[in-house]
Amino acid sequence: MSQSKLASSPQLRTMFPDYWRINSLVRAEVSELDDSILDWTSDRWGWSGWSIRQQTSHMASIPVRWLMGKWADQLFSDKLPMSRARYAIFDSKQHDRRLDDQVFCRIEEILSALDEAISLSKRVLIDTTIQKAREMVVYRAPSDQWNLMRTVHPDGISPDPKTGAMIRMDLVATFRHIQNEFYTHIFNVQRAKIALGIERIVKLPDAGYHKAIGWDSKIPAWNEAR
Repeated sequence: MSQSKLASSPQLRTMFPDYWRINSLVRAEVSELDDSILDWTSDRWGWSGWSIRQQTSHMASIPVRWLMGKWADQLFSDKLPMSRARYAIFDSKQHDRRLDDQVFCRIEEILSALDEAISLSKRVLIDTTIQKAREMVVYRAPSDQWNLMRTVHPDGISPDPKTGAMIRMDLVATFRHIQNEFYTHIFNVQRAKIALGIERIVKLPDAGYHKAIGWDSKIPAWNEAR
């Protein structure tokens, strides 16, 4: 691909305008909730095993874990956007796919980390063309969950041509994946609020992994957990 053709390709951000509001959607749903609401969990539903605070922490970690954990060598070959020590608190080994709870405890601290993660995402979306993003790929092991999640992706995820396994993913699909994760975890936050008799704030787009056929997307009855 010539430099002139790459230069004429639109920025990747034109495909993902929601990255310029997605942290605001999260903030709107979780701000001003007291700790008893933020930390509520239940074994009644699979999605309620994580509290609203933990769901938010997970969302804050997702972009950093993907863009630095899986794409750093292709996206940041000159200079990493954060130190390895800071990355370690976004991808805590003590906390499953979340921020380090000891560093990011209060909801405002978690939301600040979320803003940082989205700023990193926007930087890549601005600096990368769609054509370039289509040419970049990473590989990961397939799983039953990934096979289900793949059903909401129109493109960008394909079988490895050598083995036939579904593990080849381009950068466009990666940003769609991150966005779908956000929509689904905001949906989980909203389900928790409904179960506790608290009104939802934002209207989500008709997208996300919870839209996949076979996903547990049932909404609890109003105040059902009380």
